[in-house]
Amino acid sequence: MSGDAITDGAGESRPLRSFKSLIRMLDRASFGVVVLVMAAMTILIVVQVFCRYVLSTSIDSADELSRLFFVWAIFLAIPHGVKYGVHVGIDLLVRALKPKLQDVIFRISCLAGAALMVVTFAVSWTATMDKWPELMPTLPVTAALFYIPVLVCAGHSFLHLLIQTWGGPNTWIGETEL
Repeated sequence: MSGDAITDGAGESRPLRSFKSLIRMLDRASFGVVVLVMAAMTILIVVQVFCRYVLSTSIDSADELSRLFFVWAIFLAIPHGVKYGVHVGIDLLVRALKPKLQDVIFRISCLAGAALMVVTFAVSWTATMDKWPELMPTLPVTAALFYIPVLVCAGHSFLHLLIQTWGGPNTWIGETEL
């Protein structure tokens, strides 16, 4: 069996490359939704300000909708930070260790983070189901819409942490976002 059957030129296995490709597609979709939600939030707030100060009226659901858009934008963006490890972390001691040990600690941390995302998903699923029958005060839609992005975030982050556990700290090195 040739080495090409197991890895590509960069040393990644074919299953890892395939998994990364699927996650890239998910990232693109997520990024697009973040852009749309941020645009909707911005337009809604601008229109609300115009209505209040120029027309002396108000959009009843503007505050609730802008908060909902904000929640969606934040939680859909979190996995993009997880992908590149740009969230706040303290690595002073880890950086003093040998690279091989740093790699092991990175993978253990990613695995622990993935386990935390499973717990977060389970708890947010329960919260979403609990809130489902409840309606928003100004809109005839379920209040669970505030919890659904937490589910999406936990699932998407889980996939990133899983692939980083598998591929190590250099999984996304050299790749640009989207």
